Amino acid sequence: MSDTALNGNGRILVVEDEEILAEGIRDALTHAGYRVDVVHDGLAASERVESEDFDLVVLDIMLPKRNGFEVLEGIRAKHNAVRVIILTALSDEKDVVRGLELGADGFVSKPFSPGELVARIDAQLRRREMDSAPPECMELPGGIKVDLGRLEVQRDGEVLPLTPREANILEYLVRHGDRVVTREDLLLEVWNYMNPHIETRTVDIHIVGLRRKIEPDPANPSLIQTVRGKGYRWYA
Repeated sequence: MSDTALNGNGRILVVEDEEILAEGIRDALTHAGYRVDVVHDGLAASERVESEDFDLVVLDIMLPKRNGFEVLEGIRAKHNAVRVIILTALSDEKDVVRGLELGADGFVSKPFSPGELVARIDAQLRRREMDSAPPECMELPGGIKVDLGRLEVQRDGEVLPLTPREANILEYLVRHGDRVVTREDLLLEVWNYMNPHIETRTVDIHIVGLRRKIEPDPANPSLIQTVRGKGYRWYA
């Protein structure tokens, strides 16, 4: 039984229209100690996530009534703290790219073993627990304050929300401030992507959004600096 499940933080929604596969996933996760709910279409998934609290969603892409991408967009619009692992066919790299850009935390390619899926879920929920431990506030130039625990930025008399992804990026950059962090590093360590060489601009898009919140002058970033041809470096 996983530590996360033992701590009572393991409620999972499985969204899969193949009923035999869905029940197999339910059995594996229940055996691992998680509390599992199953739905078989995207509309039901959206309604359940809207009305109930889940720690993680296992989300197929090809679903009746509402596809997985639409479900994921809705989750990220209102439930940023929910971890999402998408299920995709091995050859559908474009689905992986789109899922990452919409905010998926990881993916598992079909066919997969129950043990692989349980291990991925364990890792995601352990990461969520670490993310929720409030660190000390960071005081940045220009009177900007960042509270990674509360997912907030205070600047110019306003409180701006940080998404969990932005907080994870910032924390990773700060922890590795002694070196250049590549886009591949971030895809591996923040997005948990197994193949970091995929073509996607999701890292750059998230960096731009983070800069708008924490940089004294976002148009001329001084904290998260681009190292041309390599990646990013934290200079605070």
